[in-house]
Amino acid sequence: MCGITGWASFHRDARTQTPVIEAMTAALTRRGPDAGGVWLGEHAAIGHRRLAVIDIAGGAQPMTDHPDTPTAVLSYSGEIYNHHELRAELRGRGHTFRTRSDTEVVLRAYAEWGEGLAGRLDGMFAFAVWDERARRLLLVRDRLGVKPLFWAAVDGGLAFASEPKALFGHPEIRPRVDADGLREAYSLLFNTGPTVWSGVREVEPGGLLVLDRDGIRERRYWQLEAGVHADDRDTTVSRVHDLVSTAARSQLEADVPLCSLLSGGIDSTVLTALLADELRLREGPEARIRSYAVDYSDQAEQFTGDVLRTGHDTPYAIEAGAFIGTDHSTVVLDPRALLDPEHRQAVVVARDSPIGVGDMDTSLYLLFGEIRRHSTVALSGEAADEVFAGYPWFHHPKALAARTFPWLLVTGDEAAMPLNPELGLHIGEFRDDTYRDALAAVPHLDGETPTEHRQREMQHLSLTRWLRQLLHRKDRLSMAQGLEVRVPYCDHRLVEYAFTTPWALKSFDGREKSLLRAAGTGLAPESVLWRPKNHYPATHHPDYNRGLQNMARDALDAYGGRVRDLADETRVKPFLDTPPDQLEWGHRLRLERVVDLALWLEHYQPELAL
Repeated sequence: MCGITGWASFHRDARTQTPVIEAMTAALTRRGPDAGGVWLGEHAAIGHRRLAVIDIAGGAQPMTDHPDTPTAVLSYSGEIYNHHELRAELRGRGHTFRTRSDTEVVLRAYAEWGEGLAGRLDGMFAFAVWDERARRLLLVRDRLGVKPLFWAAVDGGLAFASEPKALFGHPEIRPRVDADGLREAYSLLFNTGPTVWSGVREVEPGGLLVLDRDGIRERRYWQLEAGVHADDRDTTVSRVHDLVSTAARSQLEADVPLCSLLSGGIDSTVLTALLADELRLREGPEARIRSYAVDYSDQAEQFTGDVLRTGHDTPYAIEAGAFIGTDHSTVVLDPRALLDPEHRQAVVVARDSPIGVGDMDTSLYLLFGEIRRHSTVALSGEAADEVFAGYPWFHHPKALAARTFPWLLVTGDEAAMPLNPELGLHIGEFRDDTYRDALAAVPHLDGETPTEHRQREMQHLSLTRWLRQLLHRKDRLSMAQGLEVRVPYCDHRLVEYAFTTPWALKSFDGREKSLLRAAGTGLAPESVLWRPKNHYPATHHPDYNRGLQNMARDALDAYGGRVRDLADETRVKPFLDTPPDQLEWGHRLRLERVVDLALWLEHYQPELAL
């Protein structure tokens, strides 16, 4: 896992721009703390920061196909899980290899298949290839968008990076925010493409971009498609088990210590059990995988439920770890750590965005920091809810009947910091227009029942939008700690199979995640298998609420008063004086948004073109 950056331009000689590419690359040091390098040619500059995971000695980047006279230069981030199979195929086609890294497999695959290599890769990845002979830049992103990849136009070409902060090291790209950017950020619709930053865009998940002298061309090499599902229930359950098992096994490879995130829910428990079984097969019956969970100092005695959380995770995580046989640890955080200004600032800088989820982001960042003391790679159960229909909006009639993005029924204006209506953002209209466009992109089969039609919409929205922000969160906060997080439930074969599976099979036992529960029988305690959906935990400690209220009061005056200009203060003030032990999660999140906005403005000092 790494950080990539660079640019290509046909209007200037990149060989004179060493300080620029070094500054852009240095901005990604936390993504790649182990090594860094740059390459410069006449029309391109390529940078790389490395987190060494596979082939520690041989995987240095940027990597060239010929050390002395390169014809292709690669900067790559991610993991290719089928690199052994591809290596064997490429050797059969006459290619030779200098290293055993998956990076070199990508480079040789480009030499063999050009941009067609994208569809042959299984994994999570974002990479750039500069082709010296063709004078062409290729950017490629994995199918689900696990790994980030941003770009912006520059004179005669474009610049790219794993994170926007690296783009801002280029003299032609400045942090600028306009009304469109605020609308994208605060509408909570999670569009792919545009960002909060004016002129900065994402390469689409499952997409690639080509720059040459003819201009910029973008296309999708993968997207979800509706298909006929011919398997019966037993066959479907068996197939799901095999697909999840295969994904888990393929993602265990690493030359560094590896662990699992074990929350005590069905997703992470099934995954951890499969990983533990495979590890014992490889290393012997005494092998134990490390597992980690997060908790708060107030939860054991005074857990407080809310709209997203119905129970305390830790007892289930401990039970699951004992059942599986992991070396389990619980990282317990207190209000002081969650309120620490340095931690809050680090989270906002990691995200490059004012939009987060407050203490839940800070706690995840701190959890990853603790894990990084012992492991370099962690595996997560992220995406199982999207793949197996685990969210309430798949099951509640009100959510199914609503003509809007289903998560807005839970988050809505409670979770979005209310912006000043004088900004004229018209977020309601923007949401309506975007929702219509999103539904138009959903593939359907002829003859679908109304139920099947609607559930396919719900899953498509969840996989292509809601999941996007969860993957962003996990990538940014883990890589800010130099930790690689892998997500086996994002295996595209599993996602494709689940997307074509009829709703009647997805919910055959009348519960959420019916298929995963059936496939996971015997892999988890019964208490975990039948436990209701529980979201990532949040603290409810009065000391945290009190400290947050104080931070929010100060934040309103920050950045020369611009926070007050941007926020609808009348919808924030009532919660500044609510008794700390009575502050509801949704109302508290408004205060979190104010604090994050102030930190973001202070750090980036963006031009506000509003």
